[in-house]
Amino acid sequence: MRYQTGFLNHFASEAVEGALPEGRNSPQKPAFGLYAEQFSTTAFTAPRAENRRSWLYRMRPTTEHARFELYSGASRLAAPDGSHTTPNRLRWDPLPLPERQVDFVDGLVTYGGNGGPSEGGIGIHLYAATASMDARAFQNSDGEMLIVPQQGALLITTELGRMDVPPGHIALIPKGMRVHVDLTDSPSRGYVCENFGAPFRLPDLGPIGANGLANPRDFETPVAWFEDAKGAFEIVQKFNGRLWTTTIDHSPFDVVAWHGNSAPSRYDLARFNTFGTVSFDHPDPSIFTVLTSPSDTHGTANCDFVIFPPRWMVAEDTFRPPWFHRNVMSEFMGLVHGEYDAKEGGGFAPGGASLHNQFNGHGPDVESTHKASEADLKPHKIDNTLAFMFESRAIIQTTDFAMNGGLLQSDYDACWSGFPKARLPE
Repeated sequence: MRYQTGFLNHFASEAVEGALPEGRNSPQKPAFGLYAEQFSTTAFTAPRAENRRSWLYRMRPTTEHARFELYSGASRLAAPDGSHTTPNRLRWDPLPLPERQVDFVDGLVTYGGNGGPSEGGIGIHLYAATASMDARAFQNSDGEMLIVPQQGALLITTELGRMDVPPGHIALIPKGMRVHVDLTDSPSRGYVCENFGAPFRLPDLGPIGANGLANPRDFETPVAWFEDAKGAFEIVQKFNGRLWTTTIDHSPFDVVAWHGNSAPSRYDLARFNTFGTVSFDHPDPSIFTVLTSPSDTHGTANCDFVIFPPRWMVAEDTFRPPWFHRNVMSEFMGLVHGEYDAKEGGGFAPGGASLHNQFNGHGPDVESTHKASEADLKPHKIDNTLAFMFESRAIIQTTDFAMNGGLLQSDYDACWSGFPKARLPE
């Protein structure tokens, strides 16, 4: 598969030579009888540096469809209403793989979120799928989607091209873009952050300087690819928290050429350039931010996507795992593979999840604390692990499934039981 590189670059791509017009975005007569369509994921008047839009040249306009009706499938997507939300620290076992044929759309299940399509915030979903999507596409009109596969690779067909997304990679799908998900290594399981706020972008580097963390050149955007196919094709749209459906008589992936900067992309998390201290006291976890969705409060994100990849620990006289903390951000954590260094010895398993809502104390368990306190601090590499967080400034409300779906661990608090009391001098 071919890709173009550079996050938020202005790209131009054509699957048929001569399909992309030169000098005019919407010419009177596009080549080959194609239709010009502008796809905008920011307001027309957004500042130039923040404006995201692409011009698509397709075989048929997207206006050609019947009325949308409410989806009657077995969807477990939900908008949490706060009735199941507690201050308790929560942890879940991995989402089981279905015993029947379930595709990406029907395999999604909501664990929590905050806000909504009109006010910003995030939705947090997990998915477990055993089948590729049939003749259907999924369009999320509520939010941008950050997809984190944990098991099984995905082949994601978008209107602008196709992306292979195995575990260890992420996919970023613009709000409103249609996608079709095939399983190339069935079954598949993973996580989805639905971003209702400002589009994800790379964080500012500040004192780090020009280089480090995620680099723009490592984000890969697909080249134009189209499908000229007739037949019934279902469009499932998430709109205002509910799923709707309609049917068209052709493949929706008929974009022959496009140019612009509102485009899907994938990123290999192994390319993240991790920074840390070489003296003492490890830095805040914000040093691991891959992508951020800013809010109207400068420096306080609507959502941060943070990873904890393999890395060297070299600081002296330092408690190396994450310290005990209470903070304004709410943290939903997942594990792609391996063990998380603050929760060793089971409980937090690949495909599982945990939630520490704002201002509720958390940190390493008793065993990890004792091990880190007594460690001979030589250079040490944390290896064979990949954990991540969806971190939000607002309380993450949980759904009925999250609290009563049979995966919530009732004994999570026990990992913090048994800390010896500090011994003060007489």
